[in-house]
Amino acid sequence: MKARVTVFCKEAVFDPQGHTLAVSLRQVGFPGVKGTRVGKVIDIELSSNSVAEAKASVQQMCEKLLANPVIESFSYEIKE
Repeated sequence: MKARVTVFCKEAVFDPQGHTLAVSLRQVGFPGVKGTRVGKVIDIELSSNSVAEAKASVQQMCEKLLANPVIESFSYEIKE
């Protein structure tokens, strides 16, 4: 099975990379860009016996290591 985890700064947290990217896009000719958020995508290959087991493992991975719960939120999807 495979999991794809997406991690972003929480909405209340300033995203300096996203801000810089939005400014740069406007400077190179995209004036309609109001804002951007930069995150990270993590692909994980799993050897799980079930989707439920894979979800439980990925949830723990996110909570323990992949995302900082103070400033980041995460989502994930499991594919067989």
